[in-house]
Amino acid sequence: MKNDTRESLENALACVEFALDKKAYDVVLLEVGDLTSLADFFLVCTGRSDTQVQAIAQNIEQKMLERGERPLAVEGLSLGQWVVLDYGDVVVHVFFEPQREFYDLERLWAKAPRVQLPEPLERQARDLRLANEAR
Repeated sequence: MKNDTRESLENALACVEFALDKKAYDVVLLEVGDLTSLADFFLVCTGRSDTQVQAIAQNIEQKMLERGERPLAVEGLSLGQWVVLDYGDVVVHVFFEPQREFYDLERLWAKAPRVQLPEPLERQARDLRLANEAR
């Protein structure tokens, strides 16, 4: 991990915001730092299509670059089924819905506490979740 926990949380919440900008839903931020040396936070979110998954990931990458954060690795962008953006302290997982259900990262990391998103991110995430459920 390259940052202190406060800076890591700020980066994670920025990634949440950038995912929500492209209508990601079922957004879950897991605090994994006490369970692994891989990262401090995992962001898991879903897109409705491979195109939306790509758009979410590209928006996160672009907006993080504007913040001066370059990913250490980006995997899966060309297929848009499961895109991983690794920022060292934050690892972002953007899934197409069937892949998210199959891999079920929340179950694998069940011991990781979920981070309560601050308003207005929580409200935006809730509204997108409800809109998706209505479809």
